[in-house]
Amino acid sequence: MDSSGEQVLRTVKSFVVRAGRMTNGQREAIENLWPLYGLKVEDGLVEGDEEFGCKAPLVLEIGFGMGDSLVAMAAAEPGLNFIGVEVHPPGVGNILKCLHETGIGNLRIFKADARDVLEKCIAPHSLARIQIYFPDPWHKKRHFKRRLIQPGFVDELTSRLESGGLLHLATDWEPYAQQMMEVLGNAKDLENVFGEGCWAEVHKRPQTKFEMRGRRLGHGVRDLLFRYTG
Repeated sequence: MDSSGEQVLRTVKSFVVRAGRMTNGQREAIENLWPLYGLKVEDGLVEGDEEFGCKAPLVLEIGFGMGDSLVAMAAAEPGLNFIGVEVHPPGVGNILKCLHETGIGNLRIFKADARDVLEKCIAPHSLARIQIYFPDPWHKKRHFKRRLIQPGFVDELTSRLESGGLLHLATDWEPYAQQMMEVLGNAKDLENVFGEGCWAEVHKRPQTKFEMRGRRLGHGVRDLLFRYTG
């Protein structure tokens, strides 16, 4: 996944499925609750009015992990409709359990590659916000091509943002933060909400468990907030 050509973008996935043990509760949630909250790529474009039963700005989160922070965000912003994308089965099971227990109705889930979701399920210029928090930094140089935030993928993201829509990224890995800033700073029709080269100092985002762990280890967290001007 680099900027040298479309072929790379189409062959490198936006994720790597990590090994993880599912609890019985998570497994049962996927089996029993998926029809209530799950979305399938093969069903095509998500129609917000039909899926959520109301018209509201649409927010997409890519890679929600265990989903606790996304559920908290959806609960705190009932005037928005949220779509989460994740491939990690324990995370999918956990968020389904949370949705059922809390009764939140403004959040739906894809278990799929984010690229497939963007291409087949999200209409152009239909999203008010896209958020990607703590994607895998792929620390080794030979793995940098696997990093999600690359010029081609950012072009895909911005093509789904409405005019004035926001792209919000966060990472606790400083070299990746610098790469993110460079890629977004050079992207067409994106402007840094906080000024050229500046990190987002004020933002609405619950802390993720991954972030709290990183802070305990002394990692600095960087947020980037860009607006689509197209």
